[in-house]
Amino acid sequence: MSSFNCNRRDFLKRSGLCAAAVLAGGCVGTAQQAPKRVDRPNIIIILADDLGYGDISCYGSKIINTPNIDALAEGGLKFTDFHSNCPVCSPTRAAFLTGRYQQRCGVEGVVTAKGHRDKGMPLKETTFAEVLKEAGYRTAMFGKWHVGYQARFNPVKQGFDEFRGYVSGNVDYISHIDQVGYKDWWKNADEIDEEGYTTDLITKHGVDFIERNKSNPFCLYLAHEAPHYPYQGRDDKPVRTPGDPRAFGGRKDKAVAYKEMVEIMDEGIGRVVETVKRLGLERKTFIFFFSDNGATRLGSNGPLRGFKGGIFEGGHRIPAVAYWPGRIKPRTTTDQTGIGMDLFATMASVAGAPIPKGLKLDGVDLSPVLFERGKLPERTLFWRYKNQKCVRRGPWKLVVVPSNKKNAAAAASLFNLDDDLGEANDMASVKPEIRKELAQALAEWESYSTAGVERQS
Repeated sequence: MSSFNCNRRDFLKRSGLCAAAVLAGGCVGTAQQAPKRVDRPNIIIILADDLGYGDISCYGSKIINTPNIDALAEGGLKFTDFHSNCPVCSPTRAAFLTGRYQQRCGVEGVVTAKGHRDKGMPLKETTFAEVLKEAGYRTAMFGKWHVGYQARFNPVKQGFDEFRGYVSGNVDYISHIDQVGYKDWWKNADEIDEEGYTTDLITKHGVDFIERNKSNPFCLYLAHEAPHYPYQGRDDKPVRTPGDPRAFGGRKDKAVAYKEMVEIMDEGIGRVVETVKRLGLERKTFIFFFSDNGATRLGSNGPLRGFKGGIFEGGHRIPAVAYWPGRIKPRTTTDQTGIGMDLFATMASVAGAPIPKGLKLDGVDLSPVLFERGKLPERTLFWRYKNQKCVRRGPWKLVVVPSNKKNAAAAASLFNLDDDLGEANDMASVKPEIRKELAQALAEWESYSTAGVERQS
């Protein structure tokens, strides 16, 4: 009998779920039993935007120089199999914030400035910021929000004590005009004017927050815009003005601008880490860096197939680095499979913050991988975006996409990622039993992942 043959209970067990939790609409994250800690560490989460698997030096880039991210990897743990929850922005962020599949809160697509200004992540959702704040942490978010435009969806309404940044998908790095021509820069729930290059402002406010909270446990979420379009360097002129939302920027040398943007972000990350060191906080600060999805065709996804917006690995396998001197062994690499929604349970665990009773997480605590160089139990993971979907269990990945634009009929392909990272060899006809089991798992997940949910986008 194939090791992939399983009944529904076995499927739920392999997925990291329990039957009771599914009936309740979710699954219990391992942080439910978070250990009590007296020395609560600081937490800094740094999220890049559209940064590909091959876009930074420590992941093989020969073009872009990222010495500060590289230093985090050198001093900590680098993931080779980490993923965003979606190959685009808003759903990934909703999953990261809530520790649950984005389908559960209805943010399954991009919350765009045009046509979705009344949409957002429901306030009934519990964010990691709310859990950490309840545990005594000061919380701040600087940069890109993108899970709700109106003030009622603002980060300060969802657990963050402070917010500086923008709520749309992207802004002009100089004028802070969004992609439909609106001014988009905020201090908490108030729209303000603030001069400066977006990346530098995110760094500036992050450094200031650390300095002001050096004596208190804090959680800082830095959501960078780089290297998302418009492609602008620090010394470029604005290309968007109110009512004139030219999208991609005026630079003809977009590849050069892209390089500049990533390197300026890396410079800012260096400033943040230097501040932590200068204040003597390095050994009590957990830092995690990752990207919200794979690169566009302007960037690099290394050996991976596909790009942002697609369900192949290039769309959602991303760079990710964890750093915590004294707790995470330096110069280590893991091939354990992680995903953005795991960070909620992980942060709650390292902070000793209890998960609210009744909150069911889909993500798991990565602590065994981070601190013990251990392994996670086998689980099944799912991705869905528009008419594309896939399921992953162990090395096996089933991808279901329309065969072509004219024919909406879905074609299912099976890949063994251990042997075929570039997803070039379809094994569906060779391993029909695995194809069948994963197709069934995907169908069952779809049946309960959005049960009773009204889609927001």
